[in-house]
Amino acid sequence: MGIGWILLIVALVVGLIAGNLLLLRNTKKMRTPPDFTPRKYDDDDDEWK
Repeated sequence: MGIGWILLIVALVVGLIAGNLLLLRNTKKMRTPPDFTPRKYDDDDDEWK
């Protein structure tokens, strides 16, 4: 296996990790509106087990 392939794989892995970190940082900055309430699901009444 050539050194070029190893460098390509390392560059792709580093790019993937950096992209995920940037995405996590940007989603942390997103704020929910003050009147936002999460949906409530009726899991207790669910007959499907």
